[in-house]
Amino acid sequence: MSQKIIIVGEYVASADPSETLKTFALGSCLAIVLLDPATRTVGMLHPALPDAAVAPEKAVRKPAYFVNTGIAALLELMQEMGCAAGGRGMVCKMAGGAAMLGQNDTFNVGERNVAMALSQLKARGIRLVAQDTGQSLSRTTSINVGTARLEIASPGMQNRCI
Repeated sequence: MSQKIIIVGEYVASADPSETLKTFALGSCLAIVLLDPATRTVGMLHPALPDAAVAPEKAVRKPAYFVNTGIAALLELMQEMGCAAGGRGMVCKMAGGAAMLGQNDTFNVGERNVAMALSQLKARGIRLVAQDTGQSLSRTTSINVGTARLEIASPGMQNRCI
C-alpha cells in the first residue's frame, strides 16, 4: 500500500486500489476529490486560491494552485487515464475552505475557494456528493482509492469519513 502526499498547488490521480492520496493541514485551501465510478479512478487537487485571474502567469506554471485552473488540469489528467472527457459521470467530495481567522477573515479565501469549486463543478455537471468545509478548522484529509472514503482529521476532534 502506497501513499501519495499532495502539497499545496499539486494534483494527483490514481486507479490503484491500494493507494492513498493525502493532504495535510488544510486551512483555507481545499482538498477537491474527483471520483470516476466507471474507471474507479480518484483524483485529488490541493488549491490555495479561487481564481487564476489574479496571477495568470503562475496559473500557466502551476495550474493546481487555483481552483478554476486546477479542476481543469485534474480533469485532463484523469481523461488521459481513461476517464470520460470533461468529468462526465464523475462525482466530487470536498474538504477545507476554512476561515482560519474567524470573523476577522477579511479576504474570505476559504469561502471564495468553496464558491469557485461549486461553480466549476456545476458548470461541468459534476455532482458534489459530500463536503466538510468552512468553520475555523484545520483538516488533514486522506482517501483510499479502493474504498473512495475520504477521511478527515482535525485537532481535538474525532476523525470522520465522508
